[in-house]
Amino acid sequence: MLSMLKNNISNNESQTIELKKKYGDKTLQTLSAFANTEGGAVIIGVNDDKSIIGIDYTNKDIEKFTEQIVNKLGVHPRIRIKDVSGKPVLIIEVQKSNIPISLDGKYYKRVGNTTREMKAEELKDFFIKDSNWDSLTNDYSISEIDNNTVKRFITMAIKAGRLKTFDEKENTIHILERLKLIINGKLTNAAILLFGKEPQKYFINANVRVLRLKDDIISIGDRLIEGNLFNQAEEAEEAIKNFINVRYEITGKLQRDSIWDYPLDSVREMLLNALIHRDYFKHNVQTQIKIFDDYFWCNNVGGLPQGITLEQLKSVHRSVPRNPLIMDIFYRAGLVEEYGSGTERMIRGCIESNLPEPEFKEEFGGFSVYFRKDNYTPEKLKKLGLNERQVKAVLYLKEKGKIANKDYQVLNNTTRETSKRDLEDLRNKGILNRFGVGRNINYKLNGSIGS
Repeated sequence: MLSMLKNNISNNESQTIELKKKYGDKTLQTLSAFANTEGGAVIIGVNDDKSIIGIDYTNKDIEKFTEQIVNKLGVHPRIRIKDVSGKPVLIIEVQKSNIPISLDGKYYKRVGNTTREMKAEELKDFFIKDSNWDSLTNDYSISEIDNNTVKRFITMAIKAGRLKTFDEKENTIHILERLKLIINGKLTNAAILLFGKEPQKYFINANVRVLRLKDDIISIGDRLIEGNLFNQAEEAEEAIKNFINVRYEITGKLQRDSIWDYPLDSVREMLLNALIHRDYFKHNVQTQIKIFDDYFWCNNVGGLPQGITLEQLKSVHRSVPRNPLIMDIFYRAGLVEEYGSGTERMIRGCIESNLPEPEFKEEFGGFSVYFRKDNYTPEKLKKLGLNERQVKAVLYLKEKGKIANKDYQVLNNTTRETSKRDLEDLRNKGILNRFGVGRNINYKLNGSIGS
């Protein structure tokens, strides 16, 4: 131990070692930085030239230092006195903390052999890195919780078979503790957002904005949805339904089916995913849904979890919930199914409704889902520069599913070379996919084209 200590003193300061002449405010800053980084030790009684000058602190002084570190930083240090070259040095060691450690409202980190105060953007990333927003606690009052929403959830979860040992008559505090929504006697952010009477009192932009637009500028409808997440899920769905079209098909005597512009199961899945996976650390941005004549999109703050790609969203993939407590409650309520299968259900719902697959994009600092009525209207195709023959072929493909060169020739009363040129142009524009070889070459519509 002594040789290791001498080696630490003789070498340069590092990510985990700091040398100081005496104890002071800078010591506290360094200990805060160690706790926020990888842990480390401050060795006191060493001159700038690394010569040992020793200390003359009494036991009462060291008790005072210990009390100050515990009270100011909230960490419990390991403090020792060791003789080095016949002189005593003080070693104050702290471990890496599981929670961010501040000193007088400021946060520090260790970069190489220096202690630096974290800037605002660094601090935000630091909190996000090791913490789930929904599990953070605050001094919320239990009176903030809407007991009716809690009881409604218990009823839903029991009916879904995912909460068998709970009773809606049970004490609310006991219920929230069992659901891990109360930690060490304090309500979590998840508890307030899921079951609060007025969550926006604390999280002003934790809401959903639903707009109906005629074009990129002209708004013809606007709804701001607030309240807890159960309320937001319900009211946002109703707002979307009010802004899209529905038609009816008679299926039997005194019976009819409602056919919406977009499959409601897919819309509901999109909405629930937005509420569950939103990055609530970014408190200044709303979840936005914009509905146009021929498509609508939802943009949610927060990108894909690390390790998940856009391509993987098209099939069942591992779930990396940004807000695991919120995810668990929605799952227990029967509102979402297997973790990691939501995007696949969105896709399946659109395909079963003979609509283009939804598009997933990372954009605007977040994640977007696009639903389209029809990628292949005559007006849109003409805007893309298609000639009359090509427009006619695309409409033919919507009905028949595939087209060959000879089909194109008959349809447009044209030559083989013109057909080949037109079809290849459609493929180059990303509208058609080609498959087969030789005389068996056919073309199919691509799943989506740009808006």
